[in-house]
Amino acid sequence: MPPTFVRAYPPARPEPGPALWLLLQDGKLLVTEHNGQLVLPAADDNAIAALLAEEPLFLGTLDGIPCLAAAPRADAAPPDGWQAVGLRALYGRTDESVYGLAGYAAQLLEWRRTSRFCPVCGSVTGPVAGDWGRRCTACSYTRYPPVSPAILALVHDGDRILLTHKPGWGPMFSLIAGFVEPGESLEECVVREVREEVGVDVADVRYDGSQPWPFPHQVMIGFTARYAGGDIRPDALELDDARWFDVHDLPALPAPLSLSRQLIDRWVKGRLQSAACTLQG
Repeated sequence: MPPTFVRAYPPARPEPGPALWLLLQDGKLLVTEHNGQLVLPAADDNAIAALLAEEPLFLGTLDGIPCLAAAPRADAAPPDGWQAVGLRALYGRTDESVYGLAGYAAQLLEWRRTSRFCPVCGSVTGPVAGDWGRRCTACSYTRYPPVSPAILALVHDGDRILLTHKPGWGPMFSLIAGFVEPGESLEECVVREVREEVGVDVADVRYDGSQPWPFPHQVMIGFTARYAGGDIRPDALELDDARWFDVHDLPALPAPLSLSRQLIDRWVKGRLQSAACTLQG
């Protein structure tokens, strides 16, 4: 069974003893290597204290072991055998539970860094018991760690898939993406973003998965949608190319880390299985 992570919220405190540490320095996670896998350092508070600039955040427990997140001091040198690895580079090199925890830690540490003062009156904020919220000590304005929902739209038409390209992507093409606007459902966002970015209409919008994306605080929500008409007209402010690709002749695609690639892979697998069943029939 995969490891079980149980979240904790302020003012919860970890049990004394060894903990797993999520130490993020300049956006990179400090890890060690064990049997070819990157793993979290395990140590007690005293062994880590010299590296830290402020109190760590208690995130919860992973199979009963406390997980603590902190940002080491800028001048702190990691112990021998530790290495700093970017969050994107962690994918596939560490356990999925560790990868997910790293993204969670990165977002909460960024939230602590940017939420010390009230955006309404500028006064100091304090913690809210039972969650990660921050409340102004003067005007009581309360806010919470931001999560920005964004959709991914896989537009298909038989064995064709509509992929887009942005300047700077090199040969890679990907799915249509966009942020959800106030007063808009996820499905409405799919229809709007597809029409705005490539000028076509879609139907049969169907949910097909989601993924936290800590760059810096998105949650990606993936959908498939059937092409319903219109000619491709890429929005020049967003894209420099958009076109149909056959399932047997796809361009360079996003890395397996991304939900975009996972949606594409599932669609390709489904089309190939459907073709195989048709031939057998």
